[in-house]
Amino acid sequence: MPKDYYETLGVNKNASKDEIKKAFHKLAHKHHPDKNKGDDKKFKEVNEAYQVLSDDQKRAQYDRFGSAGPQGFNPGSQQGGFGGFDFSGANNGGVEFDMGDLGDIFGDFFGGGMRGGRQARRGRDISTEIDLSFEDSVFGVSRTILLNKQSVCGICKGTGGKPGSKMNTCKTCNGNGQIREMKRSILGTFATTRECSECHGTGKIPGEKCSECHGKGVRMKQEEINVKIPAGISAGEMVRMTGMGEAVQGGTPGDLYIKINVKPHSVYKRDGLNLILDLPIKLTDALLGMTYKLKTLEGNMIEVKIPEGINHGELLRVRGKGVPSSRGRGDIIIRILIKMPTKLSRKSKEIIENLKEEGI
Repeated sequence: MPKDYYETLGVNKNASKDEIKKAFHKLAHKHHPDKNKGDDKKFKEVNEAYQVLSDDQKRAQYDRFGSAGPQGFNPGSQQGGFGGFDFSGANNGGVEFDMGDLGDIFGDFFGGGMRGGRQARRGRDISTEIDLSFEDSVFGVSRTILLNKQSVCGICKGTGGKPGSKMNTCKTCNGNGQIREMKRSILGTFATTRECSECHGTGKIPGEKCSECHGKGVRMKQEEINVKIPAGISAGEMVRMTGMGEAVQGGTPGDLYIKINVKPHSVYKRDGLNLILDLPIKLTDALLGMTYKLKTLEGNMIEVKIPEGINHGELLRVRGKGVPSSRGRGDIIIRILIKMPTKLSRKSKEIIENLKEEGI
């Protein structure tokens, strides 16, 4: 019989992810086998429903085909989302269910200890902006920027100790870099670990602190950073420089994100890899044709033939003079704008009348 996962969790079909998570949290607490009057069967049903409805792809498939699915849909059988977790050690009869967001939902039970091994410390990501000329954004450029940021101490090289001083084992964590704690919950007793605040996870304490950073291993200072802007970058794009963010003792530095601002060009506008140019011409040039001298972004002068009888809004293409890329270089697109005269002399009117009589 098809299962109604929405009914199982007690939510409607338009429920948000947050509403689904809250409903699961509540029912998982209520039916967990370790609790008094817990229900193993209902707990499995609640978890199965949550596995499907918390995943966008599986939820869409379920909404379309139901619990049977197009080919016998089984939420527990699909790879990439639901590894079983055996709670047999908690005396629940070996109930298996997907952890998924349980690390967040039962964070008060596990204290984050279920998340696996210790995570390396990482410095803060920082961002800045660079203003480029239109030409530099098209062809690329190298820039040097000056940033005031938290950097590795140049004296102690990040150890926090005076050069030559001995690094001692941290007494707080006994050199492990972590503090192990036991916590009790309704699921039993669990071991959790946290980073040692004394040695910042390194397991070592300098016998004599560095006079420059006072044992922190990092300090605020100005740094010159060379930035290579790739050719063809667009306004608003970000350049990421891995490891060029702020440093942290005993860990890896964050990243630097550089937002690109591009100043407008007096002649050209950009459309992907093409450069767009509006060219106003006189009515007589449109009728008789002309040769237009065009200055490219490189500063070279080229001649563009405007054919006679060209129409207003018609486009002309100069190939291979646009924005360079790995796929080749774009074109220059010239859009013709015919300027109509606002005043005509008597002689001009006579000429136009003659043209009118000729059917032109």
